[in-house]
Amino acid sequence: MKTILVTGATGYIGGRLVPRLLEKGYKVRCLVRQPDHLQGRPWSGKVEVIKGDVLCGLGLGEALAGADAAYYLIHSMADVPNFESLEETSAKNFAAAAAVAGLKKIIYLGGLGSEASRLSKHLTSRHRVGGILRAPGLNVTELRAAIIVGAGGVSFEIIRYLVERLPLIPCFRYLKDTRCQPVAIRDVLSYLISALDTPASDNKIIEIGGSGIHTYRELLRIYSETRGLKRGFFTSPFWSPEISSWFIGLITPVPAMFAKPLLESLSYDVVCSSDEALKIFPEIKPLDYRTAVQYTLMRISEQAVETVWTAAYTPAYAQPRSFFDTEGLIFEDRCLTVNAPPEKIFRVFAGIGGDRGWFYAQFLWNLKAWQDRFVGGVGMRHGRRHPDIIHQGEALDFWRVERVIENRLLLLRAEMKLPGKGWLQFETLPENAGTSTLRQTAYFEPKGFFGNIYWYSLYPLHKIIFAGLIAEIKRRAESL
Repeated sequence: MKTILVTGATGYIGGRLVPRLLEKGYKVRCLVRQPDHLQGRPWSGKVEVIKGDVLCGLGLGEALAGADAAYYLIHSMADVPNFESLEETSAKNFAAAAAVAGLKKIIYLGGLGSEASRLSKHLTSRHRVGGILRAPGLNVTELRAAIIVGAGGVSFEIIRYLVERLPLIPCFRYLKDTRCQPVAIRDVLSYLISALDTPASDNKIIEIGGSGIHTYRELLRIYSETRGLKRGFFTSPFWSPEISSWFIGLITPVPAMFAKPLLESLSYDVVCSSDEALKIFPEIKPLDYRTAVQYTLMRISEQAVETVWTAAYTPAYAQPRSFFDTEGLIFEDRCLTVNAPPEKIFRVFAGIGGDRGWFYAQFLWNLKAWQDRFVGGVGMRHGRRHPDIIHQGEALDFWRVERVIENRLLLLRAEMKLPGKGWLQFETLPENAGTSTLRQTAYFEPKGFFGNIYWYSLYPLHKIIFAGLIAEIKRRAESL
């Protein structure tokens, strides 16, 4: 049985690849920075988990020892100005460790784009990473893709929300004539898995795409037709990638700093220059874009979205910091006795957010979300992947799920822009037969003078919101 190392297992692609490798009978090992973010996944107990960080070189030796092949699915593009140097350092660390371990094969997912023409910083970095991985003489299969069409994918979410929310859609002039060859997520996963045992793919750069080539406007039009929505289009002549990304940040769940490099990449043709993928993998018949959209919408309607792009994205201003009790930590703590068992109470507070909202004074939560977006935060745009199931590490509106204990506890870390660090915790414990204790605690670690001013100026409002919230959780649990 082959041992396969997967980096980026908590991400959009990696989180879907792992269970499919297990189904194929491979032994899977995952290298992750935060192993607890894999808890709750249906497959988490079937994989070997190594804690490490490619950027720092931690855990690479242990992760690569005895591995037959590895997937390099690490991507540093976010709201950090030096993402290119971060990607370069990570790739060099991984390549050096793989060479020492004698790794037989690396499969890397990069980006389409002709190296003969000028490319965006994002695509240039993607190509550079492939070269770094090959530099020590390693056997690298580099698959290059453009827009990946799948539920929860960042590129698809931009298209979906623009069409769903706007009756008149802007078509940015700088994207007017450029062409894109989108590929379905199911086809990307098929290529990734098939490359493991296809010797013809060794030491090659293989461009993968769907069966059609479209302009940016055509992508929007086909989506609207598939959804049965009548939409108009207009050309916006003066909009730069900066203005376009700002607009997308307002309309869609994708922040402007994330949309900008994607739009810059679409300013260039991202299409396959050869049909080599079809020759090397004849068993894969790529879907056309319209069919890929239909499958994706079906998954969304069935609430069967496996992974979302937000799981691997944390704003730079809200970098992870584990919750701990410390001097100077302010908290608002409430307890109620509930006439329901812990599992019912957990079901209620674990299902908070997303389409259900925040149970009490929703207009105030919305007001906070719009204020956060105004100052450049994420706002309440991330929603939740599934209405009932929540995993550690996932985004939940403008929170991040920091800890989940089934039928007992949910700890959320604030990702809105704050003058400090904030957490919201729900916990339930059994009391006498049929009753339980529900405890709700809001923690805030103020940063300097303004952090304290922020907390105490809003405390009267927080008191009303949190009192209503815990009472509503109690009411819903008792009515189940």
